[in-house]
Amino acid sequence: MDILRISDLRIGFTVHGFARDVVKGVSLRVPAGKTVALVGESGSGKSVISQAIMGLLPRAGAVTGGEILFRDPLDQGIVVDIAGLTAEGEEIRALRGGRIGMIFQEPMSSLSPVHTIGNQIEEALQLHRPTDDASARRQIETMLRRVGFKDPVRAYGYYPFELSGGLRQRAMLAMALICQPALLIADEPTTALDVTIQAQVLDLMRDLQAEMGMAILLITHDLGVVANMADEVVVIYHGEIMESGPVEDIFRRPRHPYLKALLKASPHFDMQEGERLVALREARAQSPATPRAAPVISRPANAPPLLSVRHLRKTYTTGSRGFFSKGTQTTVLAVDDVGFDIARGECLGLVGESGCGKTTVSKIIMRAITPDAGVVTFNDGFGPTDVLSLQGEELRRFRQRVQMIFQDPVSSLSPRMTVMNILREPLVIHERGDGAEQTARVRSLMESVGLDPRFLSRYPHSFSGGQRQRIGIARALALDPDLIVCDEPVSALDVSVQAQILNLLKDLQAERGLTFLFISHNLAVVNYMADRIAVMANGHIVELAPRHALFASPAHPYTKALLRSVPFADLDRKLDFKLVAPGGASDYSHWAPAFRPEPGVSLEPLSLGEGHYVLARPEANHRELV
Repeated sequence: MDILRISDLRIGFTVHGFARDVVKGVSLRVPAGKTVALVGESGSGKSVISQAIMGLLPRAGAVTGGEILFRDPLDQGIVVDIAGLTAEGEEIRALRGGRIGMIFQEPMSSLSPVHTIGNQIEEALQLHRPTDDASARRQIETMLRRVGFKDPVRAYGYYPFELSGGLRQRAMLAMALICQPALLIADEPTTALDVTIQAQVLDLMRDLQAEMGMAILLITHDLGVVANMADEVVVIYHGEIMESGPVEDIFRRPRHPYLKALLKASPHFDMQEGERLVALREARAQSPATPRAAPVISRPANAPPLLSVRHLRKTYTTGSRGFFSKGTQTTVLAVDDVGFDIARGECLGLVGESGCGKTTVSKIIMRAITPDAGVVTFNDGFGPTDVLSLQGEELRRFRQRVQMIFQDPVSSLSPRMTVMNILREPLVIHERGDGAEQTARVRSLMESVGLDPRFLSRYPHSFSGGQRQRIGIARALALDPDLIVCDEPVSALDVSVQAQILNLLKDLQAERGLTFLFISHNLAVVNYMADRIAVMANGHIVELAPRHALFASPAHPYTKALLRSVPFADLDRKLDFKLVAPGGASDYSHWAPAFRPEPGVSLEPLSLGEGHYVLARPEANHRELV
């Protein structure tokens, strides 16, 4: 029996008097107890379809044709055409949140910041299944325990900002399931999560589905998640279905060129040295924006590193400081004794879960924040420079040599400036050339990242996510830096656009001899980009190794847990959810004693040979470390 059947669905939007079809004749079905994945890039119409099912289309949107048939197994199998219901009528309100639940991509923006988790779940319960306060409290605490809260009594009183990303997503799952819906719509439920937390949430969804017998419509662009979760797959592009069928057929016998291209665009651990991702729409780097010497391919063994970091330490103090507060403060150790080198022309990957200290390290290198202790040395060939002691004009010159590419180009590019002004700004600030020379430089920068200079008069909002990130890359290149810090530069992008940006970065590195510090939580992406990889956990670098050594012979339990949690777009390499660390990879209670930090026990980076180091107890023998 099909819980949901969509037939020839058409949805249009009217903006400023112009009508546009965004969903064009879509048909799909969701059988009872099964998971159907709706796969596509941003702008393909996935989320609009979910909004139509929930009766939540924005005012500018409307269903212009087709049917959305929902069959409730608890209502004698009566079929309701959701497309024909009044937007704010009682029928759709009874279905929404009652018989059809939904979880969203970003729980922080979906949950009320001024109400506790328990209050928000109770609101959903009382709206659809009114009951007395004591019974509601029991049901909510039971559901919180089912979704993984160890202490549901305390969790009831938590506010969303007091929870980690994974726990917020669990709270949203509890809210969606409190009324035991027949259908759960999961719209990119794990996109914003680390791989270990993602694996936990996916495992939880599978368990709850089996326990409650519900159907799931999983909306995602991650083919690895699809391979591990879906029974059937529907591939959508620009509002039209390109291919659909059982998950076995989709992955083993793909037919449509678009689906084949999506599969080839995903980075994976089996890629050969020099193998290139196949982007749907390539953005090749063109000739450099300014002439410069050919990049040095080989690095002399005795050459000093471009950047050297030693014994970095940074603490943050949190707590109340208000007039009426008790002055309670908590000290958080964000970075502890971190050290590494980056050779000229190298890409060093820095990986770890959210909160491990990656971004704090990058901000210290950029002189955006000041560490409590440590040394950062920059050597551009004219002698070593103590970065942390730079002031005034010397600091200004250093900032020309080190630039940054940010995670979110929407928030890092000014919406009030044209692309011309965005790219000219660093040239003006650092007095590089006159107006004509700056304009020529900007046009050349646009060409170097594969964008038409005719777009220079546009504003950032008129570009796609991938194009905005290319503008961010062009701005980082404007001052011809030696080192570029890439902070999660592709985590907000679709897999096809991600491939385009990664290829562009590799092309630019090869042509210009650039040096990268590449920060990410996606190990497959780092595997594609990096020469060496440093793994961070709880403020420490726990493992540092050449890329091939780290993936072939990981030593630290944290690294192994990260690798075990990566979902592959391969039916023969599905996740073993039983091996996923229950508290996340950084929960050191699951680590072997040789690696476990304990009071009074010192850990040191021990050499495993060929540049491979692991943080462990000095007395640990080699057999314990491999």
